[in-house]
Amino acid sequence: MQILRVSLALLALGSILGTGTAFAQQGPVKIGIVFSFSGGDNVEQGKEFDAAIAAYQKEHGDSAGGRKIVLIKRDDTGIAPETARRLTQEEIVQDKVDLLVGTSYTPNAIAMSQVSTQAKVPFFIVNAATSGIMAKAPYTARFGFTQTQITDAFGRWAAKTQGNTAYALFQDYGPGIDAGTTFEKAFTAAGGTVLGESRIPVDNKDFTAYVQRAKDAKPKVLYAFINATGGGIEFLRAIKASGIERAGTKVLVNGALVNEAILPAEGDAALGIISTSDYTSMHDSALNRQFVKDFKAAYGGDQNPSFIAVAAYDAIAAAYKVIDAQHGQIDPDKTMEIVKSMKFESPRGPIAIDPATRDIILNAYFMRVERRNGVLGNFEFQTTPMVKDPLE
Repeated sequence: MQILRVSLALLALGSILGTGTAFAQQGPVKIGIVFSFSGGDNVEQGKEFDAAIAAYQKEHGDSAGGRKIVLIKRDDTGIAPETARRLTQEEIVQDKVDLLVGTSYTPNAIAMSQVSTQAKVPFFIVNAATSGIMAKAPYTARFGFTQTQITDAFGRWAAKTQGNTAYALFQDYGPGIDAGTTFEKAFTAAGGTVLGESRIPVDNKDFTAYVQRAKDAKPKVLYAFINATGGGIEFLRAIKASGIERAGTKVLVNGALVNEAILPAEGDAALGIISTSDYTSMHDSALNRQFVKDFKAAYGGDQNPSFIAVAAYDAIAAAYKVIDAQHGQIDPDKTMEIVKSMKFESPRGPIAIDPATRDIILNAYFMRVERRNGVLGNFEFQTTPMVKDPLE
């Protein structure tokens, strides 16, 4: 009897050791990253991305589900969907990545999602703000935001509190069109009148004529969408030079135009500007204060994180969560089922994934640029909680 007990114990121990050995032999979990790390303003975005990931790993380590996390990075160089497609294919076929995280631009995200769908490799979007990307991409989820979800309530609020006439200026590409047309529809639905719009080429950096056209229309409200790399400094200078604010027009903008990465360079020209976004580094929470501290340490300076950085942080957090939930195993379908029920506290506040669309649900903040304690920042004054994309 004693011999039988010993034999069973040894058998059980061998089974445990065998499982542990097999588990260890699996090697690391590989996360493929395709992002813009070079080319003009992309360098700063890339540095933000890296600092955000470093902040998360400082707080949570470099392992999940009992396995080491290895990040395999590729530079798509900017708006270059074919480059993003090729790099994604290389990471899947050659590097055999388990998950994908990226990118900074909508065309690239669409290309990556197509490859993700074909290969059944989960893809977590960091920053691509056009609606509808996931409609035909079942292995893709968004951890950034869409312009429509942060702009709809903004347009309604503007019509009720800032004036009953508006003019819209927006860049003529996916997120810009989404933002501009959403603002116009929401403003009109709340009883306002849109006097006109101007669609601006994405590569344009001279806004003088566009601002003058808006001023000539004499609106109570000017809404402008300019992306994070699209010329915020030049736009604000054109606003100040035009005198449109002195003529009685309230200037409202998308958050990227005055985001923390470029706000120091914009300086006093940004003071008083009201924007909407899903994040400001001034957000008052213990988690955000820790994130900002760790981000700055990783970035190497006094640069505050922007909406791109917090989305990168959350995308990596989501990757860790699905790996932990599967105890180091990465099954694509199980991964996406876990993602669909995901809810957690982010440095920007509570976030969740809509199980029907795999799009993010988050707070939309209305913010004003102020200088407090000698530092420029976007300070929240109103919150629309847990907003879904109205177009999804």
